[in-house]
Amino acid sequence: MSSFSRRGFMASAGGAALMTAGCANGIGSKGGAAIDARVQTTLNYLFNRYPGTQELSNKASGMLVMPLVTEAGFGIGGAYGRGALRVGDATVDYYLQAEASIGFQIGAQQYAHVLFFMTDEALQNFRTSPGWVAGADIKYAIQNEGDRLSADTITSLTPVVAVVFGQAGLIAGATIEGTKYTRIIP
Repeated sequence: MSSFSRRGFMASAGGAALMTAGCANGIGSKGGAAIDARVQTTLNYLFNRYPGTQELSNKASGMLVMPLVTEAGFGIGGAYGRGALRVGDATVDYYLQAEASIGFQIGAQQYAHVLFFMTDEALQNFRTSPGWVAGADIKYAIQNEGDRLSADTITSLTPVVAVVFGQAGLIAGATIEGTKYTRIIP
């Protein structure tokens, strides 16, 4: 008779969920069109809700838009989302976001985020990496004074600016540090 613990159940359930999450990416699927539609809706919301991000967008060499990231954890956690890299007004690539974590955590949340690549070099490093991991070189633009979003004057010197918004759920805060982005074919 085998023993099945809660930790084992969560690990197997989380792994199964991540494995099946990408199943809609088959040849001939409309995955790219669906991602593009979500990206455009997300950008419309971002620019209308936080007008300062339009200026950030105009200065950026490119943007990675992740319209919906789902994060859950109970001791062992993870996050998953799909989005598009836009240069100018055109999608140039699609990406998968995945993150795993261990520690004191319980709950679930969903959020959106946009990475603004402020230099051509930062964008090139992202595009040529086989699996880019968000790290300490990212500057977060934070929400203050009600619904105003600000990135201080250091923003112009920062290669990547992250804007995390639209959080809903039961995990406090959202960060993308340690998150891995991998190019996909939808």
